[in-house]
Amino acid sequence: MGFKDNLRKIAPYIPGEQPKDVSKVIKLNTNENPYPASAKAEEIACNLRDDKMRLYPPTDAGKLSRAIARYYGVPEKNTFVGVGSDDVLATAFIACFNSDKPILFPDVTYSFYDVWAELYKIPYKTVPLDDDFKIVKEDYLQENGGIVIANPNAPTSINLPLEDVEFIIKNNPDSVVIVDEAYVDFGGESAIPLLGKYDNLMVVQTFSKSRSMAGMRIGYAFASDAIIQAMNDVKFSINSYTMNYPAVEMGVAAIDDEEYYKATIAKIVKTREKAVKELKKRDFTVLDSKTNFLFISHKRVKALKLFADLKNRGIFVRHWDKPRIGNFLRVTVGTDAQMKKLYEALDEILAE
Repeated sequence: MGFKDNLRKIAPYIPGEQPKDVSKVIKLNTNENPYPASAKAEEIACNLRDDKMRLYPPTDAGKLSRAIARYYGVPEKNTFVGVGSDDVLATAFIACFNSDKPILFPDVTYSFYDVWAELYKIPYKTVPLDDDFKIVKEDYLQENGGIVIANPNAPTSINLPLEDVEFIIKNNPDSVVIVDEAYVDFGGESAIPLLGKYDNLMVVQTFSKSRSMAGMRIGYAFASDAIIQAMNDVKFSINSYTMNYPAVEMGVAAIDDEEYYKATIAKIVKTREKAVKELKKRDFTVLDSKTNFLFISHKRVKALKLFADLKNRGIFVRHWDKPRIGNFLRVTVGTDAQMKKLYEALDEILAE
C-alpha cells in the first residue's frame, strides 16, 4: 500500500473551456457579461494604495458586506460574503447539510452540486425535471436533509415562479433550502423578500454575471442568524481572510453604480430576446430564458456537430455529453455584434 491509496479520488467540476487568447475567439461558453465592469470599479482598481496590499484584509469584508446589505435592505448580520458564489455555496454545503438524509436538487442543474456532495460525503438524491425541463414543486415533498435549487436554473435557463419556491421552503421547515440566484437579475424574481418569513431559507447571489465582475470573485448570501453563524464558523475554520482588499473596494464601487448595472442588464435582455427570434427562424428549439444565456437544440443537426463546427470557426459555446441534455447547447448572450457572427456561422453550418 502506497501513499497514492490515501489520496482523495473524485470526479471534479469541469468549467467551460478557457481559450488561451480570448481576443481571437467569440467566447459564449461561460456566461460572462460581454460588457465591462462599472467605470467606478475600474477607477478603484487604478488607484489602489500599496500600503493596503501588505496588510491582511478585514476577515468579515465589512465594507462590502455593509454595502450589499444596505442595497438589498437586509441586516448586515444576516449577510455573508465569499469568493464568488461557488465559495459561498461550498461553505453552505459544509455548514448546512449534516444529516444522514439525502439532500435534494434537480437532475439537470448546476453541475457543482453533486461534486460538493461527493467531496464532503453528503448523501444526495437528484429529482428529475419534467419533460419540459421544469422543476415540479411537489417532488420536493419527500424526506430530505436539505434542498438546493438554482433559480433561474442552469443550464436550462428556466425560472421557477416565486410562489413555487415558497411552496418548497414552507413545506420543508426542518431543512435548509438554498436558492442559488446567480442569474436572477436577468428576469427572475428573487426569494430575498421571503427571508423574513422563513428561518430555513438561504439566498445566494453573485457579482459575476450582472455586474461584469467574474474575475474579482464576489459572491454573497442572505440567511437567518443561525445559518449565518454556522457559515461563519465554517469559514473561520478554513480561511479567515477570504476576500482580498481590491475585491472589497471594487465591489463597493460597483454596487453603488446602479445606473450602469441596470443599463447593462437591459442591453443583455434586449439582445437575448432578439436572439430567441433569430434562432427560432433557423429551426432551433429555445427554452424560455430568464438568464443571460440560451439553452437550444436544433431540429435536424446534432448539438455535438454544431458545437464542433462553431468552435472550428472560433465561436465557443457549451455542450454536455449527459443524459437528457446531450442534444442541447448553452449559448451565452454576447453583444449584438458577437451574436450576429454567431448567426452567420450557424447559417454556414446549416447550409452544408
